[in-house]
Amino acid sequence: MADLTQYGVPTTTTNVIMMPKLQYRFRVNMYGFGNNNGSTVDFTQNVVSVTRPSLTHEEVTLDAYNSRAYLAAKHTWEPITITLRDDMNNAASKHVASQLQKQLNHGLQSAPAAGKDYKFGLVIEQLDGSQPGVVIETWSLNGCFIQNVNYGENNYATSDVVLITLQIRYDAADIHSIEQAAATEAGALTNGLLGNSAINPAV
Repeated sequence: MADLTQYGVPTTTTNVIMMPKLQYRFRVNMYGFGNNNGSTVDFTQNVVSVTRPSLTHEEVTLDAYNSRAYLAAKHTWEPITITLRDDMNNAASKHVASQLQKQLNHGLQSAPAAGKDYKFGLVIEQLDGSQPGVVIETWSLNGCFIQNVNYGENNYATSDVVLITLQIRYDAADIHSIEQAAATEAGALTNGLLGNSAINPAV
């Protein structure tokens, strides 16, 4: 029998290969998305893919004698992309339309007074592959809104499913081990939950 303990990188403690997280074991949950009155489970079930958060810092250059030093300045959380299947019951498209209506009533040309009137929370959960699925990591995104929506195309030449692609802009994000409540542990980006909860849409 092969000894798999020898296949990893040699260290002072062990050579065992660590099990990686797998891209396809995930779940996306929405909070305050769309009309707020109904479940967004059918949105979750129609998700095909989601990009994980990306953070970029501007830099401040300090010119000095013979050299330069750099400081981290203001940061930007880059938008994420969610791809959805456009189901036959129109569940996904109705959720999207409802959220877009909250952001701007296109018929009446009426906009909400403040961001808290339309922003939503989004949680990306990494799962372990079991049923019903154990959460092993959580990204919580706060102050979200739809920045761009693409309803795909119809095409006589393909058998592909119709997809809806959303670009989501958000104010802040945090990563937690297991549930959102673990934000105070070492490794989280904050020393506590963002606002009063991990899905606070305020601003």
